[in-house]
Amino acid sequence: MGKTWATHTARTALGIDLHLEPAAGPGLRRGLTDALREAVRGGRLLPGTRLPSSRSLAADLAIARNTVADAYADLVAEGWLTARQGSGTRVATGLPAVPTGRQPPAVGGTAAHRPAYDLRAGFPDVSAFPRAEWLRAARRALTAAPNEAFGYGDPRGRPELRTALAGYLARARGVRADPERIVICAGFTHGLSLLGRLLRARGADTVAVESYGLDEHWRSLTAAGLRQVPLPFDELGTDTTELAQRSAAVLLTPAHQFPMGVPLHHDRRAAVVDWARRTGGLVLEDDYDGEFRYDRRPVGALQGLAPDEVVYLGTASKSLAPGLRLAWMVLPTAVARTVTAVKGEVDTCGTPDQLTLAEFITSGAYDRHVRASRSRYRRRRDALVAALADRAPAVRVTGIAAGLHVVLRLPPGTEHRVIRAAAERGLALEGLTPRHRHPDAATEPPDALVLGYGTPADHAWSGALDILCAVLSDATATDAR
Repeated sequence: MGKTWATHTARTALGIDLHLEPAAGPGLRRGLTDALREAVRGGRLLPGTRLPSSRSLAADLAIARNTVADAYADLVAEGWLTARQGSGTRVATGLPAVPTGRQPPAVGGTAAHRPAYDLRAGFPDVSAFPRAEWLRAARRALTAAPNEAFGYGDPRGRPELRTALAGYLARARGVRADPERIVICAGFTHGLSLLGRLLRARGADTVAVESYGLDEHWRSLTAAGLRQVPLPFDELGTDTTELAQRSAAVLLTPAHQFPMGVPLHHDRRAAVVDWARRTGGLVLEDDYDGEFRYDRRPVGALQGLAPDEVVYLGTASKSLAPGLRLAWMVLPTAVARTVTAVKGEVDTCGTPDQLTLAEFITSGAYDRHVRASRSRYRRRRDALVAALADRAPAVRVTGIAAGLHVVLRLPPGTEHRVIRAAAERGLALEGLTPRHRHPDAATEPPDALVLGYGTPADHAWSGALDILCAVLSDATATDAR
């Protein structure tokens, strides 16, 4: 079996001419597996393409159905294909992009490139989005929705969702809220940009930020005309005792500092509340992954201590999917009216998804999904910690008690080398350095990786972990020599 058989496979089974030139193999299963793998690798079968059923392909090729099923199973195990009951066998997403004319240019004019495996932080496993439950919730919500729900409506968002969130946040995060002070946003950054406009309208020009954080948040504040002053960081978290009188607000991740992974010490929580009450400043609390706690008691929202001084910001991006573009702010009474007015000028939140999320929460589906996700992510975290202890013991893992990411402390001088080595093997990693802004420019962050173990789909997790361990083992062994 060789070239003729492979071409026949491409033409009759897949319905397109793939011009395959595979080497001859020892049997039908090997030849079919090689031909399909090369079609995916070469970009002839694009991510998401649905393949024929094993029965159809076996009939087309006049071979045993088990041979086709075994070939598909081999490629699923390797990560080239995915198989889900009810949706058939498809080419996996998240595979390396191939430079062909079909690909759009990336910023800067270079060809877009997607790694085979991705362990960068900031994303959940979007393949686990609860599609069936979400569709059921959407049907119920849209069937029951009044006609007026599809008009322009209240800029704060649908009352059904604000009411559902008020109850959920009170019991799950200790937030003191009522629906009248909740505003729905199109993602966290949308909410932060609204707060930036509020602060500028109040005459502010400076916001204190954590010295470790997200570029996109800093850029959003800059776009609003606000200068940022980074606060020092140590083993107790961000040092809020350093808040200056001149700062009009402070942006914090107190329950789980991003990316360092520690909760804000209780003395510093008290210090930031005291600062806000003395100065009239606002605390902007980013509770980006508050549902995911593993080895410690849940850390309640800072807003519960000072609802008149803290703006609570939550999002569905980690618990469900960032593509929903749904987030929420719980506002102090003194600023709720102003923020609502500002949002009314740039409202971008769609009614159908708001109604669906409200139904998803009130039906209990949201709690069930979060519990299942928490269990799955904890298993991944445990596998990661165990694999590193066995295969790369020189790497210290920190920030493991919560969230969807950890920080891997590396030997000095190895951060960039590890990232390059991983990229050469198709694994995307990110270092700690880009997440750092220090008040003392001469102080450099430690060499480390910010590793998102929640990012890969289940079928890609073991492959990503194997490459990570191999790269770290090589790097630390080289450094030891």
